[in-house]
Amino acid sequence: MQYEQVTKEERVDLPRPSIDTGMGLERVAALLQGKHDNYDIDLFRALIAASEEATGVKAEGDRRASHRVIADHLRASAFLIADGVLPSNEGRGYVLRRIMRRAMRHAQLLGARDPLMWRLLPALIGQMGRAYPELIRAESLISETLKLEETRFRKTLERGLGLLSDATTDLVEGDQLNGDTAFKLYDTFGFPLDLTQDALRARGIGVDTEAFTAAMQRQKAEARASWSGSGDKATETIWYELKEKLGATEFLGYDTETAEGVVQAIVADGKAIETASKGDTVQLVLNQTPFYGESGGQMGDTGIISTDHAKLTVTDVQKRGEGLFVHSCVVDEGTVKVGDAAALNVDHARRSRLRANHSATHLLHEALREVLGTHVAQKGSLVAPERLRFDVSHPKPMSAEELKIVEDMANEIIVQNSPVTTRLMSVDDAIAEGAMALFGEKYGDEVRVVSMGQGIHGAKANRPYSVELCGGTHVGATGEIGLVRIVGESAVGAGVRRLEALTGVSALAYLNEQDERVKTLATTLKVQPADVLTRVEALMDERRKLERELNEAKKKLALGGGDAGGSADQVQDIGGVKFLGKVVTGVEPKDLKSLADDGKTSLGSGVVTFVGVSEDGKASAVVAVTDDLTSRFSAVDLVRIASAALGGKGGGGRADMAQAGGPDGAKATEAIEAVGAGAGRIIRFRLMAYH
Repeated sequence: MQYEQVTKEERVDLPRPSIDTGMGLERVAALLQGKHDNYDIDLFRALIAASEEATGVKAEGDRRASHRVIADHLRASAFLIADGVLPSNEGRGYVLRRIMRRAMRHAQLLGARDPLMWRLLPALIGQMGRAYPELIRAESLISETLKLEETRFRKTLERGLGLLSDATTDLVEGDQLNGDTAFKLYDTFGFPLDLTQDALRARGIGVDTEAFTAAMQRQKAEARASWSGSGDKATETIWYELKEKLGATEFLGYDTETAEGVVQAIVADGKAIETASKGDTVQLVLNQTPFYGESGGQMGDTGIISTDHAKLTVTDVQKRGEGLFVHSCVVDEGTVKVGDAAALNVDHARRSRLRANHSATHLLHEALREVLGTHVAQKGSLVAPERLRFDVSHPKPMSAEELKIVEDMANEIIVQNSPVTTRLMSVDDAIAEGAMALFGEKYGDEVRVVSMGQGIHGAKANRPYSVELCGGTHVGATGEIGLVRIVGESAVGAGVRRLEALTGVSALAYLNEQDERVKTLATTLKVQPADVLTRVEALMDERRKLERELNEAKKKLALGGGDAGGSADQVQDIGGVKFLGKVVTGVEPKDLKSLADDGKTSLGSGVVTFVGVSEDGKASAVVAVTDDLTSRFSAVDLVRIASAALGGKGGGGRADMAQAGGPDGAKATEAIEAVGAGAGRIIRFRLMAYH
């Protein structure tokens, strides 16, 4: 080491140039133990011996290198997993996956038929666990991760090697596998380039890496063109370009709410800029982040980003460009620029509420499936800090009793305070184990499977209660949810119902508010809170009785205190048919039919018409025809005459009773006269036809 690189253009001499000897732990141990090979030291001998015993293959000749790769990569993998790194397709997780898979490939070369590396973990912990207790604390996580990854990889390896064998049947030593075939193995079947090269190396066959790279670039160009096609997405091509340039943002938020990162890009008004100052509203992309980006219904995090020269408030985080976490920020202080190191702090209280609401959604979803049936599937959701809302497939409204049972079941799991566990699995394996995939979610080759609770009832008894594929954040134990309270159920479309619920402090506040309302109501009714329902039911019965009496009084008052049949001078004779017509006020439209029935009874034989006028000037008309006259008169035809006179259209019912309405109540008398005239025309027409 000779210089300090001050800027891209400026270097200064170090006061004391030095040499990096590479004297790491292994080389120091080799020197002290008199060895000329790092793999002969005590740190590796035990691991290689364990590998020999597990495979039944001696570390000699061509096999020696495989044992060494397994020992070295097992150690590296275990330490990375203990530090919180898990295999993935992005960032440091991808580095871990490649290390693991290279060792697993060599285990396969040694003839190991079952996953090997997890069985060697006890030897590693026995060797290094005392000096590195992190290995002991994370033993179960490391073991499960190694086993699951190798199980998945063996499927990929078996499929890829078969395809590779078919593709290279005609190749001989010195030939090259074409890059397009190597890319197809990678892109379609998940077989990495380095494994293809490794598998062909023993046969002396190479790979056209330039053509492989060209195929990769073509795919990116096609994806970019497809992604930026049209509409709103066409305005967001910058995110795809940044993703291609910077790679995906590494999400750290499953394990922490604070972290450090580097500002990789600043975007304002859809354009990349280098700096932003106080008062600016910008979007930041960092290499890694603990901030959750909105997806799966869960809202994005908020919080604070700080650099040496600036402080920003994060108001939202969204996922863009297939892997970027975009932080919407307001610069509160100073100036931020690309390349700045930043301290990232998620709003802990808000994240906690989001976690609780998200976990409660899972529990309610499973409870609904238990109560209503397995046809129930989530059709969308919103996980906000203050509430949760989710839509499920169900053909009819849920009863109050069903909702109570669902709520009780969810709270039974909450009070268990059982751990919420997550595992990384392939989609097929997860679904085979009973995990539910949710509507609207996009899943890659590898998914997080979230399990919570121990079942109590029926087929779920003594089994994991809720098991779902989910990329969101969740509580550490169900007890952190506190409680869940369903506060709403409604329809949002054909066959889809919407539930709204509260958890924790929000649910408690809701219940307290309801309790205060009951106490206030009890005071008003002058009873104990426990007697409120009985008192209200008695009042409702009394009200219904009074309403009936009032309606009867209104009818009599509307008829001038007489009966519905009217006085003799109110009944007309039209061609030998009795006709009663009357305008009434203060009578509800639904009560006009009962008036008309009374009129029919009083007349014995005839046609009755009542027009009621409401306070807002609108009118309702009812025409009734006694049974002996329905062959001559249709109440439907006559009521339509009344409706037309009232400025309305149509009307309907039966031949003996029909009802209609109109906006012009001032013409109520004209409507009755029109019905009478209509009845007269019918009589005259029939007489003419008779003669």
